[in-house]
Amino acid sequence: MSALSRVSPVPEPPDPRPEHVPQVRGALALEPRPLVWGPPGSIPDERRLRLLGQALAEVLTGRRPPETVAERLTDQAYRELVRAGRMIEARRPPFAGVPHVKEPRDGAVEMCLLVHCGDRSHVLAVRLERRGVQWLVTDIETA
Repeated sequence: MSALSRVSPVPEPPDPRPEHVPQVRGALALEPRPLVWGPPGSIPDERRLRLLGQALAEVLTGRRPPETVAERLTDQAYRELVRAGRMIEARRPPFAGVPHVKEPRDGAVEMCLLVHCGDRSHVLAVRLERRGVQWLVTDIETA
């Protein structure tokens, strides 16, 4: 038996990233924490809503796998997002503008934002509903 066959391999260090969140190259990262805001009636944080809109735009342009946003969507909204697939043709990476947010009722938020992707911009409309302390996307539309 040679000396090389007796050496045990060095184990790989554990990956510090959560297993359920694939890494995305060249895209804005979503915060790993769920979308949670303060007590009922509190207004969602605009920066986090924009990052969510950015991530959804990246999915709709085919630049981000849909699994990266799955925890932020209801099952039905996720199925619709996957079924929609690549809806936005873009020659360059999308850039989500500032979201315009409305609160039609307590526990529901609707936002729309302009997605710039080259010669043509698109509008992305998203509805989120509070489920406990977490906000989940329940509907997505784009034009």
